[in-house]
Amino acid sequence: MTPWLNQTEVTPASFILNGIPGLEDMHGWISFPFCSMYVVAVVGNCGLLYLICYEDSLHRSMYYFLAMLSLTDLVMCSSTIPKALCIFWFNLKDIGFDECLVQMFFIHTFTGMESGVLMLMAVDRYVAICYPLRYSAILTNAVIAKAGLATFLRAVMLVIPFTFLTKRLPYCRGSIIPHTYCDHMSVAKISCGNVQVNAIYGLMVALPTGDFDILCITASYTMILWTVVSPSSADTGQRAFSTCIAHICAIVITYIPAFFTFFTHRFGGHTIPLHIHIIVADLYLLMPPTMNPIVYGVKTKHIRDSVIRFLLKGMETLT
Repeated sequence: MTPWLNQTEVTPASFILNGIPGLEDMHGWISFPFCSMYVVAVVGNCGLLYLICYEDSLHRSMYYFLAMLSLTDLVMCSSTIPKALCIFWFNLKDIGFDECLVQMFFIHTFTGMESGVLMLMAVDRYVAICYPLRYSAILTNAVIAKAGLATFLRAVMLVIPFTFLTKRLPYCRGSIIPHTYCDHMSVAKISCGNVQVNAIYGLMVALPTGDFDILCITASYTMILWTVVSPSSADTGQRAFSTCIAHICAIVITYIPAFFTFFTHRFGGHTIPLHIHIIVADLYLLMPPTMNPIVYGVKTKHIRDSVIRFLLKGMETLT
């Protein structure tokens, strides 16, 4: 019987996540910025969700999409950072085989969800600026709910095959993963089987999906800029465009480390040091959840006003 068919002999009970290879002696120091950013991400995103739920002035489509983004960010970073901190602080490197697959599913599902929500937010800004009088009629609560559900289902359906493609592989080379979490290609690369199908499917999912989202974002902002520079709506368009600055920052924070991580896995493995790749891969899942609440809190007037009102109410309660 061939090795890849004898799954009971080659499928490990658990993997060992090795943290950041080459920087094991610095794990303790690296953990402090990771932990600090994670606390900021959890507090910031939970705060945004609370404000959007309980502030009537934020019950609009833009903020509903922002709530989706915050929830996505919370799940995305919570799928990886607690385990990474356990590796850094307590040297708890073991992760069960099925637990690894579950972590992989959550990571890739919610990174795909992140891209989809950013695309929906760009379309929302396009409708708000280019069709302001029809904004509330076009983006009703039902449309928002359907768009969010479709984005989630798209991510789930595309990621489910990752788990089966990874589970079928034989792992007779060992079970040490040079990473802080179970990324699809990081797990596949330690297999002694043929991972070409995994690599091709990863490209088939990531490139068309990412390209579609980026195309929609680009088209939306092209139309927004066209409206802003139009003489007939210059003043109104420029004021409206100022509300897009936070979203543009969120797009940059998300996509730059995402593309670096994706292409390094496939084409830069021999030119970029492994520890640099792992650190950027961690920041890819940690920076957007950390920075998005800060950026939106600073750049969005309605959120700033809501935070001030909340703090004033809290002070009045205490006095």
